[in-house]
Parts: sequence; C-alpha cells; structure tokens
Amino acid sequence: MTVQLRTAPTADLTPAELAGLRALLDAAFDGDFTDADWSHTLGGVHVLATVAGELVGHGAVVLRQLVAGGRPLRTGYVEAVATAAPHRRRGVASALLTEVERVVVGGFELGALSAAEAAARLYAQRGWQPWTGPTAALTQDGVLATPDEGVFVLRTPATPELTGEELLACDWRLGDLW
Repeated sequence: MTVQLRTAPTADLTPAELAGLRALLDAAFDGDFTDADWSHTLGGVHVLATVAGELVGHGAVVLRQLVAGGRPLRTGYVEAVATAAPHRRRGVASALLTEVERVVVGGFELGALSAAEAAARLYAQRGWQPWTGPTAALTQDGVLATPDEGVFVLRTPATPELTGEELLACDWRLGDLW
C-alpha cells in the first residue's frame, strides 16, 4: 500500500474535496464529529492521505494562540487527525503525522493537540509530551479551568523555556475548547 500525501491550505480544497473530507471525518469519528469540530479544522493547512486515489486520512494544523506561564505562543494546533477504518494500523497516521509535525516545527513556537486516550501512546512515541501543568481557556468572563483535557505539546526550535508545569491556556472557541 502506497500512501500519497498532499499538503494544502483550506482555500485550495475544492467544494467536492471538502465534502469528501467531511464525510471521512464523520465516519472516522463514528458520527461524533460536530459542526464546531469541522469549523476548528478549517482555515489552516490540511494534510490529506490517499491510497489509490481514495482519501483515507487527514490531519490539519491551524493557528491558535496559547498562553504558557503568561507568555503568548504562536501555536500550530493539530485538529481532526483521522484514518478511515479499513486503513488503520497500516502506517497512514504515521505518514500524516510526519508531515503535520514538519509544518508545526517549521512555522510555530509550539505544537499542541488534545488526544483521546486511545491515541495518546501514538503521540507520545512521536515525541509529543503530555502537558502536566494546569490547563484553562481564556473567556470573556476570565480564565476557565479545563482539567483532564489530554493536552500534548510538541516543542519546536522556537519554543521558549517551558517547564510544562505552567498554566497553559487556550483561546476561547465554540465546541471543544481543546
């Protein structure tokens, strides 16, 4: 099986490609992929994986501002990493993540994502580190604690000195905050 990767901003995806991508994500997340999740996926860079011309995997990197220990960080936030069920455990996710990580390391101060428990081991094996400090969201009403979010970070050459014990806060958005 040969996995082909394409990296493209949302603006370069056709309406048919976007519809196919949404269908892949809906199926991969067993119907638990909301309109808010879809919104979080758009506006950045997509990594699309195909096998024999069929879309079988996806990962996106979107710009978010996270604040660690009071310092704002230009963050490549990873969204909607998914592989079609028949292609799982065949190297698609690893190929996708290699490209996703290249985008993050090449253009951001920090990489971050929220991982489901089932995916945590994959990210940890690739060098993503669980954030052990507290997490929160910056809201119009102040700082809202967001414990137990499963946040992982990937340090880049531009990452400032962080212990991982500082408060890590994300910008506010509808749906899942992390």
